[in-house]
Formats: sequence, C-alpha cells, structure tokens
Amino acid sequence: MSKEIKVPAVGESITEVTVGQWFKKDGDQVEMDEVLCELESDKATFELPAEAAGTLRIKAEEGDTLEIGAVICVIDESTNSVVTDTNKPSDSEGKKESNSAKSTGEIKEMVVPTVGESITEVTLANWIKGDGDYVELDEIIAEVDSDKATFELPAEGSGILRHVAKEGDTLEIGGLICKIEIMEGKPAESSSDSKAESAASTSTSPSKESYATGHASPAASKILAEKGIKPEEVKGTGKDGRITKEDAENAQKKAAAPAKEEKKESAPAQEAVRVPGSREEKREKMSSLRRTVSRRLVSVKNETAMLTTFNEVNMQPIMDLRSKYKELFKEKHGVGLGFMSFFTKAVCVALQEWPAVNAKIDANEIVYHDFCDISIAVSAPKGLVVPVIRNAEGMSFDQIEKEVVRLATKARDNKLSIEEMTGGTFTITNGGVFGSMMSTPIINAPQSAILGMHNIVQRPMAVNGEVKILPMMYVALSYDHRIIDGRESVSFLVRVKQLLEEPERLLFGV
Repeated sequence: MSKEIKVPAVGESITEVTVGQWFKKDGDQVEMDEVLCELESDKATFELPAEAAGTLRIKAEEGDTLEIGAVICVIDESTNSVVTDTNKPSDSEGKKESNSAKSTGEIKEMVVPTVGESITEVTLANWIKGDGDYVELDEIIAEVDSDKATFELPAEGSGILRHVAKEGDTLEIGGLICKIEIMEGKPAESSSDSKAESAASTSTSPSKESYATGHASPAASKILAEKGIKPEEVKGTGKDGRITKEDAENAQKKAAAPAKEEKKESAPAQEAVRVPGSREEKREKMSSLRRTVSRRLVSVKNETAMLTTFNEVNMQPIMDLRSKYKELFKEKHGVGLGFMSFFTKAVCVALQEWPAVNAKIDANEIVYHDFCDISIAVSAPKGLVVPVIRNAEGMSFDQIEKEVVRLATKARDNKLSIEEMTGGTFTITNGGVFGSMMSTPIINAPQSAILGMHNIVQRPMAVNGEVKILPMMYVALSYDHRIIDGRESVSFLVRVKQLLEEPERLLFGV
C-alpha cells in the first residue's frame, strides 16, 4: 500500500512552494512524523513530516516549485519494518508538536503607539528581535525613544517578524514600524521544547550521522554565507546533526567575539599613533530627546520674558544638622539625609506665600496652583529629564528623600513613565553636583520659574563685624517677567534663603 504525500496548505495567500532540501534519500526507510524535507514559501520555511512509515519514493527534486496539493513523494507502507525503538514514540510526538507551525496568511502591521499627549514622534532605539525571528504575543521586540522616556514595544501577535523601520529612524505616532506574519503554533527552530527534546535525545542515545548531518537549513545557510562561515565549522544541534538557524546565529556571535577583542586591544595603539594636530571629525545624529530639548529651550527663550535673580545661602546650619542627625535619620528611614529635601521643603513654603511663582500662563489667563508639584532635573544617560514629586508640600523629609532616590534611579535606568515627568509646577536643578559656581537656568515651560542650586564653596564672609570662613552657595531664580514681578521673585528667593539658613523654621512652620 502506498501513501501519497502532497504539499500541504500553509496559508490562505500561499499558492505554491519550493522544495528546499531533502533530508532523506530516495529509497530510505522513514518513520511516521520523521522530517523528510523543507518547503519554502514567499513568507517562511516549513518542514514536511512523513505521514506514514515505510520506504520513501521522491517525486520532486530540490529547487522544484510545486502548487499546493501537488504530490511531492510517495511512501510504500508495505515495506515498513516492524522493529521500533523505545524512544521513537516520544520523539515522534515531540516532532509532531514542534512541526505544527503553519502560516495563517494574516499580516499584522504594527504602528507606533500613542505614548503621551504631547509626543508626536519617536526614534527607534534598537531592535531586540531580528528580522525574520519568530516572536510570541506580547514579547518585547524593540525599544523606542521619545523626548521624555524610553518605551518597550511588545509584539501584537505570534509569528515571523519583518522589520520595516531601521534603528535610528524617526517615526511619527501611527507610523508603520514592523509587520508580523501570523503563525499557528511555533516553528521547530524557535521551539524551546524541541531544543530540550533534541538535547535529551542526544544525551541518552549515541549520535548517528545521516544525510542531514552537517547540512544547514536555508535560513542557516544564508546567515553562514553572509558571515563567511563554512557549514563544516558549525556543529548542528538539529535532528541528525542538522544546522539550524540558531546554530548559525551562535556561530556568528562566536566568530565576532575575537574581532571585538582585537578592536579593543588595537584602540590604545591607534590613539598612540594619532598625530598631534589631526583634524578628524565625527558626526552623530541627534536623539529625539536632544532635538526636543533643544527646540523647547529655544522656544522658552523666544516666548518668555525671562530674567534671573541671585542670592547666596550660608549652608553651615544645614550641614551641622546633617552631621548631627544623618546616622539616626538613615537608621530610622533607610535613606540618606541630603540637601534636596531641605531645598524642596523651603521652596514649597515660599511658593505658598508667593503663588505667582507657582503659577503658569494659559492663553490670556493665569492659572494658580494650590499644590506644589516639584520637578527635579536629573541628568540621565540619554539627556536631561525632569521627574516630578507630587504634592511635595505635604511630604516629610524622609518621604521627599525616598521619592528623589526612586525617581533619580528610574531616570538613570531610562524607566520613567510619561506620568512621572509631566505636570510639574516648579523646578529645582542642581548644577552644583558638576561643580557649577553660578548659572542662569532656563525655565521649564509651561512653568514660570526655576531654582538653580550650585556648588558649596568655603568663602570669607562678614558676620557681625567679623570675618568668618563659611560654606556658601549661590542660588539663582529664573522667572517669567510676564507673570512674576521683581518684588515677587526677589521676595521668594529671600524667603528660601531665610528658611535654609534657619532650618528650624521648616520644623515650626514660621
């Protein structure tokens, strides 16, 4: 009795396939569900399993193009051997399960999602999954940068990923970023279960060489050819030693490692031979964050009547308090006592006394806030970000310090959400951590004012007719003169100075 094996339907839109590679020869004895060959469509590569056990009679050669339903081979079941191996049933079941992947013919187009009301474009930072990789639903496939944060892009379906945008491309919200060829089931090469079965069968039974040993699948052959790696240099982990796509990718990585090491070792040598007076240049594309920050800063300078007023603060009282209580504070609250909590508390008190500094202009109206959402400028790896401490006026010192640490950590790890960076009413920036003595910070629109902290320097100061060496800090308040008058800005900064030089006032609310 003979069993005709026909080209199966592999998707609604696929009408023909090409025979990629035979793993069995004409006349070979085959088992039920054993992989016979590979079929290539215009969308993906599929494995053809045997539908019966017996002697194989090949009807189509490698490279032949066949229509769906055409006979590709015949299996003579009358010659089927009765002898079986105890491991065969489990192997067949595993292979049948791993070969259940079929293309549905559906193409899922993924577009850039809406990531915030004020964000109109993003930059594709990097692809986590490669073009042609199999991806699962909700698996992270890429990272995109906006002017505020970095977001992870999850797959909207299970199937073969096809890149449309390249790393570094700037895309508008709703722009096409990739496509996913929806699959039913998981391809054998991408299945972790089949890999585990393969490893288990290899370890429990002696390896047998066959026609497939050392042969690469079409996808693996392409990768090896691009990297100049010969198939015989790669050890296959697929059935009967066949080289899979992952084997090729791993070989590529191993081959690339020495080159990286050589590059690192040669870097100092290149710097050593660099000729003095060389006029080399390097161009880098501005990130989305940097472009947006640049645009906003220029806009603020052009659209506001920005002025800056200065004062200086004697930091000795705060430093004495920190020295006296920092150990007890950290032991009780689990966080260090820094300068930021003192400045935040002082600013909140002054903002409530001078509400115009805490307001903003909206068209022809002034919006006053009865709460203090304090934005803290943080220098992150990809640029300046400004997370917000909500309702800081009602927080204690330890709550402020914990929130500062939390937001700063998320900023440096590029994990801040849009909600954590929007809606501030006043900003504090600390250039002193980088050694700045004095600066004129630019307002963080649509806010109307920003306070700049600077480094602490021991300077001679006149105190009650005597010269003393004190730790002094310059503070700067940049403000929008359209809404804040000189009297309000100067009085605000004087009040902040008073609260910082007499920190006990913060405890008693005076």
